[in-house]
Amino acid sequence: MLTKILPFIEWFKDYSLGKFRIDFLAGLTVALVLIPQSMAYAQLAGLPAYYGLYAAFLPPMIASLFGSSRQLATGPVAVVSLMTAASLEPFASAGSEGFITYAIVLALTVGIFQLLLGVLRLGLIVNFLSHPVVNGFTNAAAIIIGTSQLSKLFGVYVDKAPHHYETIIRVIESAFHYTHLPTLAMGILSIAIMVGLKRLNPKMPFVLAAVAITTIISWATGFEHNETAAITQIMDEKIQEEIQSFNITIQSIKDLSVDRTKLTSEIESRHDASTLEKLDLQYQATVLTARIDAAKAKASEIRTRLREIHFSAVEDTGKGIVFYKKESPMPETRVDDRVYRIRIGNKALDTNAINLSGGGAVVGDIPKGLPKLGMPGINISIFLQLLPYAIIISLLGFMEAIAIAKAMAAKTGQRLDPNQELIGQGLANIVGSIGKSYPVSGSFSRSAVNLQAGAVSGLSSVITSLMVIITLLFFTPLLYHLPQAVLASVIMMAVIGLVNVSGFVHAWHAQWYDGLISVITFIVTLAVAPHLESGIYIGVGLSLAVFLYKSMRPKISLLSRAQDQALKDSCVHELATCKHIQLIRFEGPLFFANASYLEDEINDRIQASSDLRHFIIACNGINDIDASGQEALALIIQRLRSAGYGVSLSGVNDAVYRVLARTHLLEEIGVHNIYPTMETAISSVHPQTHDNTKEDQCPLLVNCLGTQSTK
Repeated sequence: MLTKILPFIEWFKDYSLGKFRIDFLAGLTVALVLIPQSMAYAQLAGLPAYYGLYAAFLPPMIASLFGSSRQLATGPVAVVSLMTAASLEPFASAGSEGFITYAIVLALTVGIFQLLLGVLRLGLIVNFLSHPVVNGFTNAAAIIIGTSQLSKLFGVYVDKAPHHYETIIRVIESAFHYTHLPTLAMGILSIAIMVGLKRLNPKMPFVLAAVAITTIISWATGFEHNETAAITQIMDEKIQEEIQSFNITIQSIKDLSVDRTKLTSEIESRHDASTLEKLDLQYQATVLTARIDAAKAKASEIRTRLREIHFSAVEDTGKGIVFYKKESPMPETRVDDRVYRIRIGNKALDTNAINLSGGGAVVGDIPKGLPKLGMPGINISIFLQLLPYAIIISLLGFMEAIAIAKAMAAKTGQRLDPNQELIGQGLANIVGSIGKSYPVSGSFSRSAVNLQAGAVSGLSSVITSLMVIITLLFFTPLLYHLPQAVLASVIMMAVIGLVNVSGFVHAWHAQWYDGLISVITFIVTLAVAPHLESGIYIGVGLSLAVFLYKSMRPKISLLSRAQDQALKDSCVHELATCKHIQLIRFEGPLFFANASYLEDEINDRIQASSDLRHFIIACNGINDIDASGQEALALIIQRLRSAGYGVSLSGVNDAVYRVLARTHLLEEIGVHNIYPTMETAISSVHPQTHDNTKEDQCPLLVNCLGTQSTK
């Protein structure tokens, strides 16, 4: 009992110092991969890079302590990071304080849902996400993740469009004109290092090597080169006016948002208001929303224009360094040959200290030390708003984690408990939220590293967490000069493994509709991004529709004797059928949704043949029957017998037999008309149905070669 509550106790049976050394080295190796990856994935999630480290110091150890897999490496992963960004986009701007708060609450919500599933032993709910849906979604997500990093790789800045593909078009257009070549070179160099070292030695921490080398180069060459200037130091009145206009627009968005928040609170609190008053308040809120959207569109246009302006720095004896538009006439006293751009986001620019970037983007300052621990503030309204997204992230994250864990368990021979793994993942997210983590899951790449390093127990993940803690306490200043383009290349390299074209082919070969569902999920996910949940909804909806259709119209086969003497589907194998006996096999549970379908099929058989005398219903495929199914079966038997046809059943299982007995249908059918197998039914029924008939060789007794059956 204690090991179920504290499964990590099992680690220490027959544990030794030698095994600890192996776990220590494995944990250290995973940490070397996790630290740069976590920072990259945090930015993918729309968070500052150091929040990846926050998501990497508690969840790995908690998941290993309370999960069932000893080698599963938990932490930030690509798909969950992307889903986090997509889920929170409607609530707050990426990177803002509100966005960060929502991300932490989302981790808590995901954790609670996963924990409840595990405690209630409902891990099977993950089956609602079928393989074709997951395959289509994952392939689309990989493309979205990879392309979302192009702006950082090219060193260009664009506003996000309503759809991801529109954003990528903007990035490509900007890249043609404004690519920052040093940034692109840094990204390409990091990719070359990772690819080269991986081919040289797959066990080498190639990600860390790329990060270390490029960070040193960035520091040594002054890759990041920023200047600050007052608005008066920008020597162009039109640009100064644009900056002022941008600031005014941003302030108007803030003011309008405050007004809308107050109005929304008033709408929620005015329970005694008349319908007309409520409609008036809602109209005012709608008007405010429209004005906010218009202001945001205006701010986006100004921001785009300001980003496209390139400046040159010039030494001015009176003002110090001033900035001229690159194409405009300027003094010859240029400070350097760099091209400067205004760093502008969703906040108003400080007119006394406008940031101009003359180099590439780097990670920048990372707060030293551990984050302040504490439960995130829980607002029921926010919790309920985030719950649908949390459910999707929970299921997707767990599917990824359990698939990895099963693959490793097959190699190690370890017993895996999916519900215990849900508990571990749930607790990892809950405890992680206390340490300012966003949602996490099991990582395929890091788990593979852990397994290859020979990890014996989950203690390796505890070591990984300790390494991250040490990094947060002592080594964060070393990450200041890490180029953003390198983090982008880390993500792009990581998601290449998620692309699985063969998954579509495999699904299509299995069933054409599975392949179609996979392709539709893929296309919809790409089309609606960043609203990725829509792709999941469509895929799950199609899967359920197919399931319902197949349940309502199960396969009903007309059987006959094949060459190998087996009874097979006569349509599939093109077999001749008996004129007087119809051997019908119903495949699936007989219940309210398909009960009438069996009757319709039998009526069609009667209409198609005038020589029929007897029906044998092979019940081997009927694993369950409800009241509607029993009633339909009773009506079928009554009508067939009243019309002069004989009816027998074969292969009735115990569960169905008990239902027939309890409803007294067994008495109506007659025990002597229920046979254990199809062969015994044929042997018993055949003589009486073929008296005075002209059928010389019955296909049920003679195979397709005309050889007399020995059965």
